[in-house]
Amino acid sequence: MSALNHLALTVEETEPGRFRWVLLEAQDNGDGDAEALDYRVYRRAVRAEGSYSNALAMGVAQLQKLSAMASPDAGD
Repeated sequence: MSALNHLALTVEETEPGRFRWVLLEAQDNGDGDAEALDYRVYRRAVRAEGSYSNALAMGVAQLQKLSAMASPDAGD
């Protein structure tokens, strides 16, 4: 399930004052329940940021990068 619409972005505080973005990918839980999704880590920041908002902005940038790569005209 690699479609971009199955990704979610969250921010974790891995230690006090250190934040990392995490992209999660929805997994098929096999029970047919569209209301509940199971997620696994798809990508995670290597470097921690000093604030939640910085980590969130870096995660959004990563999503935009993935979106550009998945775009049909990305090779143009």
